[in-house]
Parts: sequence; C-alpha cells; structure tokens
Amino acid sequence: MRHLSTPPEEAVRKRSDWQVLRSLLPFLWPPRGVEGAGDIKTRVVVALVFIVFAKIATVLAPIYMQRSVDALAPADMSSDIAVPLALILAYGAARFLGLAFAQFRDAIFAKVGVRAVRRSSAVVLAHLHQLSLRFHLDRKTGGLSRIIERGRNAIESLLSISLFNLFPTLLEVVLVFAILWKAFSVWFGVVALACVVVYVIFTGLTTEWRLKYRRESNALDTKANTRAIDSLLNYETVKAFGNEKLEVEEYDRVMGDYERAAVRTQSSLALMNVGQAFIISVGLAALMYMAAAGRAAGEMTVGDFTLVNLYMLQLAAPLNFFGFVYRNIKQSLVDLEKMFDLMEVAPEIKDKVNAPVLNVVGGEIRFENVTFAYDPRRPILKNVSFAVPPGKMVAIVGTTGSGKSTVARLLFRYYDIDGGAIRIDGQDIRDVAQDSVRGALGVVPQDTVLFNSTIRYNLSYAKPDASDADIARAAELAHIHHFIASLPDGYQTLVGERGLKLSGGEKQRVAIARVILKNAPILIFDEATSALDTHTEKEIQANLREVSAGRTTLVIAHRLSTIVDADQILVLENGEIVERGSHEQLLALDGAYAAAWTKQQKLSIEEEAEPIVAE
Repeated sequence: MRHLSTPPEEAVRKRSDWQVLRSLLPFLWPPRGVEGAGDIKTRVVVALVFIVFAKIATVLAPIYMQRSVDALAPADMSSDIAVPLALILAYGAARFLGLAFAQFRDAIFAKVGVRAVRRSSAVVLAHLHQLSLRFHLDRKTGGLSRIIERGRNAIESLLSISLFNLFPTLLEVVLVFAILWKAFSVWFGVVALACVVVYVIFTGLTTEWRLKYRRESNALDTKANTRAIDSLLNYETVKAFGNEKLEVEEYDRVMGDYERAAVRTQSSLALMNVGQAFIISVGLAALMYMAAAGRAAGEMTVGDFTLVNLYMLQLAAPLNFFGFVYRNIKQSLVDLEKMFDLMEVAPEIKDKVNAPVLNVVGGEIRFENVTFAYDPRRPILKNVSFAVPPGKMVAIVGTTGSGKSTVARLLFRYYDIDGGAIRIDGQDIRDVAQDSVRGALGVVPQDTVLFNSTIRYNLSYAKPDASDADIARAAELAHIHHFIASLPDGYQTLVGERGLKLSGGEKQRVAIARVILKNAPILIFDEATSALDTHTEKEIQANLREVSAGRTTLVIAHRLSTIVDADQILVLENGEIVERGSHEQLLALDGAYAAAWTKQQKLSIEEEAEPIVAE
C-alpha cells in the first residue's frame, strides 16, 4: 500500500493493463449479493447475444449483394425477376437487422454501463470518506476532483464503447476471413487477415508511443485545474492582496505547458491516422487486384469481385474505429491509473474485527498517559492524563500550538494515539466502532465550514429526520432563529460555498444550533465563541451552560472569560499539563493561568475604553 502522506497525483503506476481491466469485472459482472446483480448479468448476456446476431447479419449482407449482382449480370440474366428481387430484399433485411440488433444491444446494455459508473463512483467516494484526516489535509481538492471525473468517464468508456467495438470487430474479422477462404481461396483470407494484423500492430505500437504525451497532458491538466480551484477557494485572500493578475498568469503558465503537450498529442494522432489509412488502402488494393485477376481468368464472377470489395470496405470502417477504440482503451487505462492509486490508499484508522458499539452510560472521558505526534520528530502531547467526570465541564487552555485542538481530534479518533489510552465510560475508543464514538460526541469547531446549501440543510445535518419545530428550537437556543426568520428566504436561504454568505459569528451560531439538535451525551466546544462579539458571546455562553447541563462537556478555549464556571481547567504548555484546578484555584496559584488572565483582562478593559471615532 502507498504511504498515506504521498499525494495521489504523485503515485507511480504499479499495475498492468490487464490488472486494471480485471478490477472492472465486478462492475460488469456483479458478485452475488449486490443489488440488481441478476438483472445486470442477464443484460450482459443478452447484449452479447445481440452482438453476435448483429455481426452475423452484417457479414451475410454482402453475400446477398454478390448473388444479386450475379443474378442481374447480362450473361446470367433470366426472365424471372423474382430471384434477384428476393436477394435484394434479403440484402436490405440483413442490413436492417445488423443495425437493429446493434440498437437493441445498446438499449439492453445502457443500464449496465450507467450502473457500473454509479457503483464505481459510490465506491470511490465511500473510500475517500474512510481515509484519515491526515490524507485530507494533504490533498489538493481540484486535482482530486479531476482524477475522479476522468476515472468515472474512463470506466464508462471501457464498459460500453470498448466492449461493443473491440469484441464485434474481432468477431467480424474472423467471419470475413472464414468466408473469403471458403468462397475463393486461402490467399484471399490470408491477405485480409495480414492487413488486419499489420493494422493492429501498427496501431498498438504508435499508441504506446503516444501514451507519454497523454500522461503529460493529463498531469498538466490536473495541475491547472488544481491551481484554478485553489485560487477560487481563496477568493477573498486573492482580492485582499490584489493578486488576481498573479493567479491568472500562473494559471496561464500551466495551461501553456498543457497546450504544448496537447498539441503533441494531436499531432501524433494525425500521423497515426495517416499510417492506418495507408495500411487499409494497400490491403484493399491487393484484394481488388486478386479479384480482378480471377475475373479475367474466368474463375470469379462480377458478384465475387463486388463481394471482396464490400468485405474490405466493411472491414475498413470497424478497423478505423478499432484504432479509436484501442486508443480509447489505452487512454482510459491511463486515466484510471490515478483513480486506482486513490483506491489503494489504506485507511489509517480501522475498526477491529467485530468491534462492539460504544456503550455510553454517564459519558466519562479519561485520557491516560496519552502521547501523540503528527510527525515523530515533533511531539504534540506528552503523557497527558486527565478525566472529565460524567455531567461535568472541563476546560483546556493554552497557547497556540500547545495541543488543545489535538485533544478533540484524538477524542473523535481522527488519529490513533502513539501511547496511552483514551476511554469513554471505561471503554478504550480503539476497541469500539468509530461511528459509535463519533455518534456520542457533539462538537462546535473552531472553524465552522458549511455545505453550499440552505441554512435548514446545514442545521438538519446533525439529524436529517428532524422536524421544522426541532430545527427552529435549536436555532432559538443558539440565538440565530430571529436572524434566519428575518432573511427573505428564511431557513431556505443559501449559505454559499463553505458558508461564505454568512459572517463568522453567524456560521458559528449555526454550528452551535446543529450540535444542540444532535443531542449527543458528550459535548465539545473548540473555541466555540471565538468569532462572536462580547454581547453575543455572553448570551450564547448562557445558552451553552443550559445545553451542557447534565452532559459531559469538554471546552477548548482561548478566551479565559468563557470558562470561569468550568469544574476544572487544564493548562497545556508544549503538550504537557502544567496546571490544573478551578478558576479560583489557578488564580491563587499565580502561575501561567493567572498571568494569561491578567493579560486578557487588561486587553478587555482597553478595548472597552477605546473611543469610537466617527469618520
């Protein structure tokens, strides 16, 4: 498995084309137990039957034309027009059936292809959600979305276009070879087959040669898309620094590299098409010469000459398309490489086999000599031990980088600790199902990111089946109901990408309402009021005390004024607890907490005393 910290766009191809194709078989031929597996398998079989019928009809059509020509030739023309007329009608029927069976095939197989894309897309998305927070912190959203999009399109192409052109073309070549050999001589079949073989070899070699250009253009396309998405996600930063021109120039520079790679791709394609046309033309000319010679020697009829011509022209069309199909297969395999690299990333956090569900009784949290580091070279927490008794509130304070927010991440088990244990009601969270741990926790994060949907959707995300009354009640407790009601669209107001249409305080109050709605037995407030003004902060603090009453509550705070009522306050410095006690006890200790309290109180007094200057 690839190391988790390796970005997906830097992965190296490690599998053969056959391995990639084999990995797609479960989507084409679903294993037993998969929803609709029987229907999908039946459709695949029926579609293959229609392919065979379509090619048989297509191959028979020139034979009817040959006999029609011979029946209408002056030397053989009889007074009975019924025979050539019947042959002409048979020729038309064969042509029609060839096209009709192909359309029936497409109609039957349509659900197979769409279902395969649907299932594969769901599998990829589910896998990405299983990956660790470490992976998602390293990812590049634009490049990742491009990889998934191209992979999805490649699967659709491989399961439909390629299947319905590669196999039918090979079947038609075999049938034509057998008919020419049986009807005339082995040399007609040999020349036709040789033409096909040379065509396939040439196409394969030139396609492999062109793949380096395809890979290069793909990489640059991903890079350009990543740059564009990143600049749009950071729109306000770009505007604030006036760097619109810089972003456009950088994007254009990458697109310039992509342009050169794409031109090489198209130019090499043109050269390959010329070579393919030359091979087909030589084969056609050779067979026509042989047929003309046979006619001159009296060994072949005009109808035979027509039959040879029709078969070569009939082969030329799928062979030309075969070149496209082969290129499509190779290019699709290249596109799938990156997606399968994503699928090979192993989840860092895994449940144990048959892990039980967390049984929350009182909601006691206990950290026992917890040691953790994101990077072994830089420890974050060092033998941290503390307990949050059931129904009590414990606050963690400390300077930036002291490890406060890491405590919450570890409690959610976004990472596994390096040493010690984290227990909820005596159960090690590594021994129980992750979902049950996270289901027992309600969090208001420091940085609230909302979905690009309505306010109601974002509120109900904690409880999708919540009623309008429940949602409104939660919004009232978070002091945001009246604000929402004042909006023209109310709870149906769109919040924009990442919630950018709302202010920082409004987003945080939405997050508070959401956690109220979840009604979890354990609450975590990660600097939950950091974006609010003093007046609103005091109002919400009162509501938070009401909401957290009787619940185990862990508060991670920067403003010390928000946690004076905590049952216990822990002071973190450099990943270690240096002080612990109530607000009064820590002030009496006259240590790090007391110094921070004095400093914040002084700043608060200065801010309140600062006059407001009218401009």
